[in-house]
Amino acid sequence: MLNRPAIFVAILIVQVVCAIIFVSDILLSVLRVPVDPIPWRFRELMEIGAALGLVLGVFFGALFLRASLRRTRAAEEALRIASSAFMDIVEERFAEWGLTPAERDVALFALKGCTLSEIAALRDTSEGTVKAQTNAIYRKANVSGRPQFLSLFVEDLMDVPDGLPTASRQVETPDNSEAQA
Repeated sequence: MLNRPAIFVAILIVQVVCAIIFVSDILLSVLRVPVDPIPWRFRELMEIGAALGLVLGVFFGALFLRASLRRTRAAEEALRIASSAFMDIVEERFAEWGLTPAERDVALFALKGCTLSEIAALRDTSEGTVKAQTNAIYRKANVSGRPQFLSLFVEDLMDVPDGLPTASRQVETPDNSEAQA
């Protein structure tokens, strides 16, 4: 239902028209604006139609709200699962590289985007120690720096086609293949 905005707009327009009918009738009476009387039957049909339009608007609005809440819950659940899967990937990679507990902490802070000085402050160590630990992490991960380190984890979350170069695998070039032969 939410993927058809035309229906939502139509319901909104009906509600606005119905509200205008009721509000204009009240305002005209309160402000004592003289208007030509309309036939009683037409007035009754107009008010019944407006009331029916407002009731239908409330009903369909509730349906839209329910569908929206359902989608929100599904998106939150998918995000929770993805977040959990990401942490599983991180832990798997850290174990694969044989990171020490201190290196794991530094690597997590690096993944979160902390600077060397921020990591040092958070861990209550010197920047030199953190720099040495990040170099050890990059060496164990076989990358040259933070951008490549981050890309290792981004690639695990993306569906990278086999022909494209990635940080975790190199594409053979004519120079590479000759050197290997």
